[in-house]
Amino acid sequence: MDPYKVLGVTPQTSDDDVKRAYRELARKYHPDNYINNPLADLAETRMKEINEAYDMIMNERSGKTAGASQQGSAGSYGSYGSQQGAYSGPNASVYSQVRQAVNQGNLGLAESLLQRVSTRDAEWFYLMGTVYYRKGWYDEAGRAYTQACQMDPNNAEYRTALNNLNLSGGYGGYRPMAQASMCDCCVQMACLNCCMNACCGGGC
Repeated sequence: MDPYKVLGVTPQTSDDDVKRAYRELARKYHPDNYINNPLADLAETRMKEINEAYDMIMNERSGKTAGASQQGSAGSYGSYGSQQGAYSGPNASVYSQVRQAVNQGNLGLAESLLQRVSTRDAEWFYLMGTVYYRKGWYDEAGRAYTQACQMDPNNAEYRTALNNLNLSGGYGGYRPMAQASMCDCCVQMACLNCCMNACCGGGC
C-alpha cells in the first residue's frame, strides 16, 4: 500500500496538508455516516486504510520505524459497534448495550447505562467520550478520550477517536444553556441590565 496514494498526497506535501487530506477523507468515510447503510462495511475498510496510511506517513516523518507504524495502526477506527466483542471485562454486557444505544442515536439511554457503572475503566471513558462527542460537547469528549488513552495506551480505537477529534478541531463545542449555572445566569442578567441602563440613559 502506498500511503501517499491512499491520502491523495505526495512525499513533498507538507504535514499540514497531509493532515488536511486525512481530515477530509476521515469525515467522508466516518462510520457515523454509514449507520444502517449497505456501504457500511466498505466505508469501514476504507477508513482503516486511511488511518493506516496516515499513521505510516506521520511515523515515517517523525523517524519511527515501519514496524512501529504498523503496530500503531492495528485495529484502526471502525464503527462504534464494530468492536463490541473486543472488550471482555466485567461490564462487557453493559458496554455492548451502550454501543448499541449510541449507534441507534439513543444518547440518553447510553449515558444512563454508563452512569450505573461503578468501575470507571478505559472503556467507560471511551464510551462516555463518544456520548459527549455525539452531543457536540467536544471539550468533555476530549478529556474522556484522553483519559481512556492514558488508561489503555495500546488501544487503537481510543487513540484514533482522540486523533480524529483533535484533527477536526472540535474543541470548544456548543453546550446547551441548561448546563450553565445559576451564577452564570445572574452575571449575564446583571451585565444585560447595565447595558440597558447605559443605553436608555444615553437617549437611544
